[in-house]
Amino acid sequence: MKILVTGGTGSLGTSLKKVFPNAFFPSRSEMDITDARIVEEAVLAYSPDVLVHTAAFVDVRGCEEDKLRAWKTNVEGTQNIVNAVSKLNNGCYLVYLSTACVFAGENERYYTEDDVPSPKNFYGLTKMCGEVAVRQYKNSCIIRTNFVPRQKWKYPKAFVDRFGTYLFSDQVAQGISEVLQKKEKGTIHIVGDRRISMYELAKLAGSKDVGELTLEEYKGPPLTIDMSLSTRRWKQYKIL
Repeated sequence: MKILVTGGTGSLGTSLKKVFPNAFFPSRSEMDITDARIVEEAVLAYSPDVLVHTAAFVDVRGCEEDKLRAWKTNVEGTQNIVNAVSKLNNGCYLVYLSTACVFAGENERYYTEDDVPSPKNFYGLTKMCGEVAVRQYKNSCIIRTNFVPRQKWKYPKAFVDRFGTYLFSDQVAQGISEVLQKKEKGTIHIVGDRRISMYELAKLAGSKDVGELTLEEYKGPPLTIDMSLSTRRWKQYKIL
């Protein structure tokens, strides 16, 4: 089975390299997802049986400050992927990585696959639009999740009042592999088994010296406060 994975330099892409060691992970120069022609040429040349699309502009503040880049990457880039796999005649299975940030997250609740998205910021909006693009292609699966790499927290502080059912990137990579084996279609949430704060998450990742931050202290674009997901279609994973 030939697998192509976009976004190979990100934390999830790095984890997927361990799960799919024989997959093709094109560099940006080999397959810039914002360039429709290059995407089509690369996809048709490799002719994958499975394409896992993880490449995205994920910085919330960056997406607010450079909306054009966010749109071209997260929306038009995803549409370019959909258009390219649609031209294959091998029934390529498309997996799209989305986010809990497609939801408002204003109340303490667990969003399931059946809930209606309502993003609070431009990043969430672009990922929601990416989902719409992927739904045009029937042999596809949208995976919503929320993860961080299993490494030292990259910021000096972490929110004590921002929550989610987080996982580490290696766990999400394993979950993607399991979804792929069953060729699930539609929307699936890959989630942790408990709701924790970002501060607790940073501690679990090994950052013992991380400081505490509250949303009251935060200055920036609107954030999804509670990113907790549940699932009616899949299993939960124990965050370790």
